[in-house]
Amino acid sequence: MASSRALKFVCLVGCVMFMIASTTEAAIQCNQVVNTLSPCMYYVLGTGVLTQQCCNAIVGLNNSVSTTPDRQDLCRCLKNTASQFSYSSRNVALAAGLPGKCGVNLPYKIDPSTDCNIVK
Repeated sequence: MASSRALKFVCLVGCVMFMIASTTEAAIQCNQVVNTLSPCMYYVLGTGVLTQQCCNAIVGLNNSVSTTPDRQDLCRCLKNTASQFSYSSRNVALAAGLPGKCGVNLPYKIDPSTDCNIVK
């Protein structure tokens, strides 16, 4: 059951993080994204509080991509991961609110239906 929740978290936070991409140079691997976002799991699942470790992860991920292709790849990775699990609108809302709560401004809407091809 905890494993199922962890996977749902990855999907939901992934939806959040695909939008967070905006500044550095190296492409990031999907497994790195999942590992990076693990401190946000319980918050996105609605069973925990937002922690500084989660915000640090979000800021770090935001700083880990700088080019449009890198941001689009991150988006695709996260959407692919999210599509493998079910999640609620509450989980999506919690995930969507993470960037703002962590001081990261995104010019995109965090939503599973976002078209990764238009992410800049």
